[in-house]
Amino acid sequence: MYTTSSIFLKTLTQCGITHAFVNWGSDHPALLEELERQRVANGKSDLEIITCPNEMVALSAAQGYAQACGRPAAVLVHVDVGTQALAGAVHNVDRGRVPVFIYAGASPFTAEGELKGSRNEWIMWLQGYPFFLPITVWSSSETLVDSFHLDVHDQSAIVRQYMRFTGQINSGKNVSQVIRRGLQLAMSEPKGPVYLWARREVMEEEVDEDLAKAALDVRTWAPLEPLALNPSAANAIARALSNATSPLIITSFLGRNPEAVEKLTMLSEALAIPVLVSCPTTVNFQHSHANFIEVSSGMGTSEWLRSADVILIIDSDIPYIPMHNKPRADAKIFHVDIDPLKENMGMFHIEAVMRCKADAQVALSQILEHLSSNVEPIKTQIAQRAEKLKEHKHKRISSLDVAESALPANGSFTIPNIIAVLRKSLPVPERTIFLNESISSYPLVWDHLRPEFLGSVISSGSSSLGWGLGAAVGVSLARTGPLANDPLDLIILIVGDGSFLFGVPSSAFWMAKRYNTVS
Repeated sequence: MYTTSSIFLKTLTQCGITHAFVNWGSDHPALLEELERQRVANGKSDLEIITCPNEMVALSAAQGYAQACGRPAAVLVHVDVGTQALAGAVHNVDRGRVPVFIYAGASPFTAEGELKGSRNEWIMWLQGYPFFLPITVWSSSETLVDSFHLDVHDQSAIVRQYMRFTGQINSGKNVSQVIRRGLQLAMSEPKGPVYLWARREVMEEEVDEDLAKAALDVRTWAPLEPLALNPSAANAIARALSNATSPLIITSFLGRNPEAVEKLTMLSEALAIPVLVSCPTTVNFQHSHANFIEVSSGMGTSEWLRSADVILIIDSDIPYIPMHNKPRADAKIFHVDIDPLKENMGMFHIEAVMRCKADAQVALSQILEHLSSNVEPIKTQIAQRAEKLKEHKHKRISSLDVAESALPANGSFTIPNIIAVLRKSLPVPERTIFLNESISSYPLVWDHLRPEFLGSVISSGSSSLGWGLGAAVGVSLARTGPLANDPLDLIILIVGDGSFLFGVPSSAFWMAKRYNTVS
């Protein structure tokens, strides 16, 4: 027997999803039956099912999984209460632009066995779909006060403002289209989470075997192609950088695409442009590169920022904090981003002379193409900047060395001491990943880890604490299994400011033990 749930799970696997982080409930029996059918028929289920005792940990694990391998995972939760229990992890996957497919069931809408999956437990009157109870309250004057119903009005509204797409599955006939629509939006920039839901009767609806086994063409539901700059904009940016006396590049999350980092390095080296990494969420530039000048949280001052006459801000949510540090008034600022207006961020503004919606890799490639005719006349100036950057690198590394070797007189340790020992103890640095949820110590940890390898340090990209423990489980599942393309030897989580306790350690460690992601 095949149901809507059969097509639901098959569509996920045919769209490339391999892992589902789940917290089962009374709305999921058809999904469980389909998984068991697969196990009986094939010896295993098509999806790798990761049971998660807590929903926020489940979504954090899915986020870490996607950050580690670039592919979305599924998260399955229980009605409206499971949706609410996703908690701050919803904020993290939204702000961090991480693609995740979230599905929640809903309580049945029939109560007397009219359809398969009808209500058969008392809890179903307290959750899910609006179902009115014959209760009327009268005041002492016998005036109608209210008529009660005990269900949520709009389940999707709980998370809608964080989602790239929300939708309801109404039939097995088009469930695959709804899923593919959701994943298409999740994987289009700016990437992010999507949320689908369905009532129990719909997921238990029987479908024809031919429909359940029909092949899907996922190619016609491909995400958007990367956006390019207007050619005149690419030329204007190239000319401005070439004519600058003190150019500067600022980025935060460009390193999510390794090929964009390659182009950034080429541009930086071509014109000897210093690169400032502000509020990073991943490794954007080699720490040992002479053109890498500093990691900033926006709280301190930067003479590089204050003296720059031309600034390219590319893929950055917080390039600087104006109250603490901002460019000089006559600086020409160009802002290139997949979401330059930060449409869901509230108040956001950069004093840019040009802002462009474009993919970083494509935009940088275009800018490089326009450089050839602009570089020759300024070779001497480029060489002078390059020499200045080499001198700065020597001072920067010396400063880090001093901080790491200096021990407090009271016999305690500093963060630089501890991070240096950790860094130097790595058996194979290129096969190690750090998850940085140190919060107040973000800049110190980033600096003293001195990351050289792309993807070797990641953070949540947002502000809800508790990401790290679940994310570490997800990273392990993505990068340590036999099918991992680039396997890791070691995963290290650095926590601070209460982020360990916010991560629901009881659930996270249960998952780590159950799925062998911790040793």
